[in-house]
Amino acid sequence: MVQLQKLAKTASAEDIRDALDLDGACILEDVISHPEVDQLMAELMPFVERTSYGKDTFTGTLTRRTGALTARSASCRQLITHPDILKGANEFLLRFAKRIQLHLTQTIYIDPNQGAQLLHRDRYAWDKHLPASVEPQFNTIWALTDFTAENGATRVVPGSNKWPWQQEANAEQICQAEMTRGSVLLYSGSVIHSGGENRSDTARMGLNITYCLGWLRQEENQYLSCPPEIARALPRDLQKLLGYTHGNYALGYYSDPYAEGEMDAGIKPPEHAVGSRTKSDIDTFNP
Repeated sequence: MVQLQKLAKTASAEDIRDALDLDGACILEDVISHPEVDQLMAELMPFVERTSYGKDTFTGTLTRRTGALTARSASCRQLITHPDILKGANEFLLRFAKRIQLHLTQTIYIDPNQGAQLLHRDRYAWDKHLPASVEPQFNTIWALTDFTAENGATRVVPGSNKWPWQQEANAEQICQAEMTRGSVLLYSGSVIHSGGENRSDTARMGLNITYCLGWLRQEENQYLSCPPEIARALPRDLQKLLGYTHGNYALGYYSDPYAEGEMDAGIKPPEHAVGSRTKSDIDTFNP
């Protein structure tokens, strides 16, 4: 029976990179404490409870997906910038870009009787236009409840990150990311996976935070989900992850449509949108 590697929360960035290169996924055990999970649940559940169910079989007619979590949850911001996760994300993705960025924030709340989701690769957000040699994503699903085979723990096909696009998985190649609350599943954009079937009598809740290459469009539009009037109060490192900086040389500048008088060529670094007057990262990048 195939299984995912389980690493200690102290695993190095290199260990995480190697596990994802080999299998496409791994589990870091008990990264945050139960009181920290309780705080996350307290902040997030009011939004989850007001969220509608999905409207098709892929999003799940008994599944609620709630986003804009950077703007909504202080505890979620801490997970987005968790130093050990970011070290792993940078180690894995900076082989293909000069900067990484936040791609998606989303709770996934799976009610009882929800069937298994269609197996898929997250990198298909960009269709199949990116070459297989470029890995675009580093993804996390934090367990805010225990993840069990019965309640719909994420299904993963280890090693499928190296498969050709057309290859499909059979039942013997699929395992489930069973883990305790506070643990986190790390997986690449290329590995085949899906939400599992919830055969239990309680809901399963995960927190999906994903990162992608700085030169790609984000799945969740961070400039609308966390607009400048909210983002300018956040720490600078989090602002950069949201995209309020250059993704590479000349990527992301803007012109102020309300400028009067001298316009300074109309070009402003993204930092200015959130009130930062520090030197733009564009000055440290070479085209």
